[in-house]
Amino acid sequence: MKNSKRMLVIDQLNLFFRNYIVNPSLSLNGQPIGGLKGCIQSLQKIVRESKPDMIVVCWDGAGGSRKRKLIKKDYKAGRKPIRLNRGIRNLSEHEELENKIWQQTRLVEYLNQMPVVQFMFDSTEADDVIGYVTQHPRFKDWQKLIVSSDKDFFQLLNEHTVLMRPVQKEVVNRKILLDKFDIHPNNFAIARAIVGDKSDNLDGVPGLGLKTVARRFPFLRSEQAATVDDLIEHCEKQLEEKDIKAYQNVVDHRQVVERNYKMMQLYAPMLTVSSKKEINATLDSPDNTFNRTEVIKMMLQDGFGETNFSEIFQHFNKICVDNS
Repeated sequence: MKNSKRMLVIDQLNLFFRNYIVNPSLSLNGQPIGGLKGCIQSLQKIVRESKPDMIVVCWDGAGGSRKRKLIKKDYKAGRKPIRLNRGIRNLSEHEELENKIWQQTRLVEYLNQMPVVQFMFDSTEADDVIGYVTQHPRFKDWQKLIVSSDKDFFQLLNEHTVLMRPVQKEVVNRKILLDKFDIHPNNFAIARAIVGDKSDNLDGVPGLGLKTVARRFPFLRSEQAATVDDLIEHCEKQLEEKDIKAYQNVVDHRQVVERNYKMMQLYAPMLTVSSKKEINATLDSPDNTFNRTEVIKMMLQDGFGETNFSEIFQHFNKICVDNS
């Protein structure tokens, strides 16, 4: 694997919010630019450490996942808005929202000037795009580094794919995941389907966390992907010998597990045919041009032209040369 190419796949909104919340940078006119500037600084750090041959940035599309909301109407509803982590605020709530949108839009403009592939589709989550890209046959033998703090990506880990979690300051591969949770990536989605995810309004089976799931369903450690039928069959066999509440709860909540798995799994991403075609076409012929002059001009306009980005600029030039 030492000579294989490496792809960086970024859950961009996840990375943006991490920087937006904690980075106190202001523009020359006093406007917050921490999300924008911090993202480019984070990208430079990640590129320095990973030295990728290709960078793919995936954004959540407007409206979130339409397909998941058709399954459960209140999916991800009621989440508190992301706010600046500041003791002193110089913007009203409305101004803060406008500024946050501007920073995200401006970041897209920056990345458009860089040798970076960007994907954003309305009514589609970045998770599905990331799942599709990392499993794309064109990059079967490439090393893939997913950048996100989201546990949903544990299910995509394999011999070629690892997850960098910047907030947790950890890199997770298949072995680390197995050692920590005793659950194989191929079965992590179904394990989480049992547990549920409160942050997404997905209730799980009462009384079961990941540790209990791993203990009660030891076959989830196997590489063989388990099904809901396998879970129920195991529960029914165990219940014949001993009345254990955890097994009965899974049997009683079978429909919940089936629904959660359908919504959580990324092995078969929820993408439209047209989105898949666009991703395929873009990956076949990525635009690897780098407009350094325009990027520097934009940085000067936005008030952080003094920051040293020479490392990432050099790597962008290498990507351009290698793909020319």
